[in-house]
Amino acid sequence: MKILLFAILIALLGGCQAANAPAPTAASAPLSMVFMPGYKPQANLPFVGVYVAQEKGFFAEQNLTVDIQPSPGQGQHLQLTAAGKVQVTTQDAAVMLQRRADPGLPLVSIALLGQRGQQAFAALAKSGMKTPKDWEGKTVGYKGTPPPDLLALITASGADKDKIQLINVGFDPRLLVEGKVDVYPVFKSNEPWLLRSWGEDIVLWEAADYGVPTLGLTYVTSDDTLRQNPEMLARFLRGALKGIDYAAAHEDEAIQIVMKYAGPETNADNMRFMFETEIKDAQGDATQGHGIGWQTAAQWQAMADMLRMQSALSGNVEIDKAFTTQILEMVK
Repeated sequence: MKILLFAILIALLGGCQAANAPAPTAASAPLSMVFMPGYKPQANLPFVGVYVAQEKGFFAEQNLTVDIQPSPGQGQHLQLTAAGKVQVTTQDAAVMLQRRADPGLPLVSIALLGQRGQQAFAALAKSGMKTPKDWEGKTVGYKGTPPPDLLALITASGADKDKIQLINVGFDPRLLVEGKVDVYPVFKSNEPWLLRSWGEDIVLWEAADYGVPTLGLTYVTSDDTLRQNPEMLARFLRGALKGIDYAAAHEDEAIQIVMKYAGPETNADNMRFMFETEIKDAQGDATQGHGIGWQTAAQWQAMADMLRMQSALSGNVEIDKAFTTQILEMVK
């Protein structure tokens, strides 16, 4: 893992121009904004970038004051961002696109931190299952409603959906250990660590490994904020990306910073696993030569097509309005 992280660090330092961008002059007008992570404080990569930037003074270097506010839950972070009460939040790319389409929230991604989707599907290694084709005759869990990437994965693997029992399992991975479900849906930077900490050997399947286009977490703003305050967003992104670079080079310190926000009830080893998983997934074809956070129309269009194929994207959504590289270009 240390060798892998060193390679990732070299890629980050070579590809991300944000950390080397000059700080604003003293004459730059001070700006302030609200950042609201889309979930509780933990080591998701976009959160880490902000936490580290705040503690190491990277936002202060930009003459930017960032008020980090906790999310009230139930998707309110997106409503608050759309209304302009929050300037930047985080969201899974697919969910952001769905909310832009219906109910039409004016949300836009300014940086894509997850070049692959967050979800995977886990089974106990002792089950003997090797591919999703082996799910036939088994029970496969989902959380809430069957996610489109699960359905697309079943199709892409050649498995027969009619031979698979899909059941709602909620958010308790003990169901897998207790044999109440054969395949359990996981956020791959979280529950795999928990299952292994219980002494379980597991096998994971990701939709992206079967050619399904998936994307992960993004920094999200609103159309109005993008139009009215691009300089503020550039200062934010410059600081946050520098925070990610710093975290990759100083992992132990970064995890301690995360713990300051997450609280003593949080397991530091779990946070380390989360960070290491997500920093790896921050790299992809799109980031080569552009740096972390880069995103392309091809990525977003492929994901939108997959969502529509699975009847998971309703309404009209213009892909070129759902993301922008404008702010990333400003921080170079």
